[in-house]
Amino acid sequence: MGGQAKNKKKNKPKRKDNRQNRADGGFVGLSPQDRMKIKMHEKAKKKTAEKYSAQQLLEKTQECMDSFDFDMAGLFCQRALDVDSNNLQALDMLGNICSELGDIQKAKEVFLRAVELSPDDGHSKYMYLGQIHTGQEAVDYYTRGIQVLMSALEKQGTKTEAAAATDENHELPTAKDISVAYCSITEIYLTDLCMEEGAADKCREFIERALQYHHDNPEALQLMASYLFSTEKIQEGKEYLLKSIGTWLPAQKQSAASSATEEDTQNEIPPYESRITTAKLLIESEEYEMAVDVLEGLLEEDDEVVQVWYLSGWVCYLQWEKAKEQQEGEGREVTEEEQEEWKALQDAARSYLTNAKKLYSKLRCDDQPMLEHVEQLLGELGGEMEAEEGEPALDKDYEPCSDEEEDNDAEAPMEH
Repeated sequence: MGGQAKNKKKNKPKRKDNRQNRADGGFVGLSPQDRMKIKMHEKAKKKTAEKYSAQQLLEKTQECMDSFDFDMAGLFCQRALDVDSNNLQALDMLGNICSELGDIQKAKEVFLRAVELSPDDGHSKYMYLGQIHTGQEAVDYYTRGIQVLMSALEKQGTKTEAAAATDENHELPTAKDISVAYCSITEIYLTDLCMEEGAADKCREFIERALQYHHDNPEALQLMASYLFSTEKIQEGKEYLLKSIGTWLPAQKQSAASSATEEDTQNEIPPYESRITTAKLLIESEEYEMAVDVLEGLLEEDDEVVQVWYLSGWVCYLQWEKAKEQQEGEGREVTEEEQEEWKALQDAARSYLTNAKKLYSKLRCDDQPMLEHVEQLLGELGGEMEAEEGEPALDKDYEPCSDEEEDNDAEAPMEH
């Protein structure tokens, strides 16, 4: 008995501590400042919930995202989650915002939470997770996203268009989404998993699936061109490449000429990085003039990408070399018109490459082979272009856009 009484006395402080922990709401061990912050946050959550609905906060979130104010968008979105912690739309938006802000770990946590809450609805979380991860993990996420997409398309097919438009998810999938996802898997087998057994066959398989769901997808057509070039089927690859470019370049040039910014036209243009690949493939297939068109569009969109300046100089150099070789092959004297054309190409190449070198230094890039090639080409062309020789080259105080261009671009900034 005495022993039992002793044990009870021993346990009393423990029970008291537990009650104290519950009463403090988990504040034990926190500094007074941290306790105050938590209390203020809880008070703000309560006040927000009384004043705004989660949907109203998400509308404000979308407004901020549309104006590229991702910091403010994150605050509104977090408030929406304070009101409704399991709101799938809010989780999806917050994950997207975190990705835009470069907080990949937070984005990953948010999307995984969305997967936990709703594994079979909403494909975009899987697509984002595929982008965040690499290798087989990325393939697995994209594959799961495709399964969700296909299931949603089947369900959507049983609804009328009006009924589908009222779907709670507001995420109406299309066959094009499936095509894009297969393109993403193909990219992984071209990069991270390129050494895997059967990688080339899987590339072809996924490209064909992408084209099956969207036969005019410019990225899928371009991936097929890349695949065919890598297997020495140059002519067939060139046909796919030109078909890909034909789906968007003419409309882009027409839009630029009329200073129009139709949303439909913008939606059909492939991403910036994809168009850099387009330019490389065009140079490889000696379609120099078309490569110049693509590169000019890229520079107008963002003139702080060293590789685009380098490729612009490289293609002008190749045009200069080709013109000289053609004249020499014909064994005739150079005309004055040809000399002027050669000089223009030479100066353009020097200007582009000079800008590439200066921007390379300004941005502290790390691509030694590209820099060495720039310096080699400049050596053959007569050295760097001085500002007074032609159009101003970049200097250490270089500002990428003119005031007018900056005003135009402010509406649609892009990161690359």
